[in-house]
Amino acid sequence: MATLLSYPATRYEAPKILDFSDEKVREEYTPAGFRIFLNIMDEWKVKDADARELLRSIGNGPFYELKKNAEGKVLDSERLQRISYVVGIYKALRILYDKETADSFVHLPNSNRLFGGRTPLEYMKKGGLLAMQSVRRLLDARRGGI
Repeated sequence: MATLLSYPATRYEAPKILDFSDEKVREEYTPAGFRIFLNIMDEWKVKDADARELLRSIGNGPFYELKKNAEGKVLDSERLQRISYVVGIYKALRILYDKETADSFVHLPNSNRLFGGRTPLEYMKKGGLLAMQSVRRLLDARRGGI
């Protein structure tokens, strides 16, 4: 019989993990998540075509419909995960750099071997979800979060 490990008492509570496979969770988080995504794209000066690619090539019609009014709309779990990575990247950049550098980071060619001389935006557009995760991990590691 296996014994359960016992840990000392603590006031720490693990953050709630959102289950994006649950439609009610996606319904709740789509409007605010999409607005936050658009605000970040605006601060980073990312073109709508590139923003749509970051969201896995969402079409013109659905993108502009969401941009006009995201209330009552529901994004799929992968698109919400992508938005989550963008928010994490944004947060890490704001911790690491001044506003100007943080906002231009995605457009600057980067010599880190992860990017191979490309801009982080190009890397994330081409590499999709896994590339976004890699950028997030790189920045979190730089700020001491990993």
